[in-house]
Amino acid sequence: GKSTLFNRLTRSRDALVADLPGLTRDRIYGDGKIGDRPYIVVDTGGLGGDEENITGQMAAQARQAMKEADAILLLVDGRHGLSAGDEQVADYLRQLGKRVFVAVNKSEGANTHVISADFQSLGLGQPYAISAAHGDGIGALMEAVLADLPRVTDGSEEAEDGSIRVAVVGRPNVGKSTLINRMLGEERVVVFDEAGTTRDSIYIPYERDGQRYVLIDTAGVRRRARVEDAIEKFSIVKTLQAIDAAHVVIMVMDASEGVHAQDTGLAGMVVERGRAMVIAINKWDGLSQDQRQVVKTDIDRRLPFLEFAKFHFISALHGSGVGDLFGTVVNAYQAAMRKFPTPQLTRTLEGAVSGYPPPLVHGRRIKLRYAHQGGSNPPLIIVHGNQAEAVPATYQRYLVNTFRKVLRLQGTPLRMEFKTGVNPYAGKKNVLTPRQIEKRRRLQRHHKKDAR
Repeated sequence: GKSTLFNRLTRSRDALVADLPGLTRDRIYGDGKIGDRPYIVVDTGGLGGDEENITGQMAAQARQAMKEADAILLLVDGRHGLSAGDEQVADYLRQLGKRVFVAVNKSEGANTHVISADFQSLGLGQPYAISAAHGDGIGALMEAVLADLPRVTDGSEEAEDGSIRVAVVGRPNVGKSTLINRMLGEERVVVFDEAGTTRDSIYIPYERDGQRYVLIDTAGVRRRARVEDAIEKFSIVKTLQAIDAAHVVIMVMDASEGVHAQDTGLAGMVVERGRAMVIAINKWDGLSQDQRQVVKTDIDRRLPFLEFAKFHFISALHGSGVGDLFGTVVNAYQAAMRKFPTPQLTRTLEGAVSGYPPPLVHGRRIKLRYAHQGGSNPPLIIVHGNQAEAVPATYQRYLVNTFRKVLRLQGTPLRMEFKTGVNPYAGKKNVLTPRQIEKRRRLQRHHKKDAR
């Protein structure tokens, strides 16, 4: 029942990522949330009951997932009772020294005390009786799992000291460690290591030109002696945590290899999580003019969904172009965190609709009335109107592009939600809508101009 529990915890049937280093079909990642506590779930192929299976490929994937995890759920079958395989896996888990929770699945309709008592002999604490299929006991289990874990920094929140949190991500061997060391070593004012809020990431506060930053390292900046290693460890969980905690993500790509399939997968993951982005095409100095043109053509063809991001062509090893990243990071951060007044957003919506009206749906015209901001990093614009939920995807893209152009947003994704509902101003006397307020202001300015 592992996949059933995974779907229950993530409220989804989809894998989060599919083609990244260290990730096979036997390890699937997803996001979940209990109350205000987000978490990442890793679904493994499982561990078998014999030694040959445990040393197999599927077991290797499960062991890698356990190594990355802060907590481990050992799922057992309440209907079949304790098995020799359960005991063998429990012996292995005890040796890891991790926080382990025993979840007794398929417990619906049974006496939970009786069904749990059978598994107490595993020596991993009080078992939790659950039903992954029906959701019974899931809430209590996850509250226990999250109780002792630190709260995660949210990239949608501005830092109190004005710091910009920057995560450097990329597949192995593209030059992340070299870039990080170059960024920290160039005109640095304050640099020191500080334990992060997540278990594996390293948070490094530093300053440049009066602006504070917190670098979220996913490349192992402390292992300076091994920066030039041909193989870098790559943790999916560590990268996801860094992306979520960041205000801006610098994604590093290797120009000598062009746009790799794993580059597009990782970039899509950053966009899906809504973070502002800066793209650093590394090792640019080693390419001929013809090779550079091939790479740029490849970027246009394979990364059209990154049109909002600015590309920098750099050499982390020699430092060329690295200094320019900071200004782009600041601009992307400011765009992601901007606040927009409702009248401005409503005017932009009216201009877009006037220039290109929405299509008819079932013979009826879609009427989009007003817009307001629903959040930051990424900016979220909520559009209200009649039949708003029927707005086609092509028209949604048109609106996103229009808002991005009018609001001059570069470096950040822009999200839009469409809501159909009762006009909140209907039936209220002497209460004007944002559009009516703006119309009245324009008339007042017009009259004053005539009077002068």
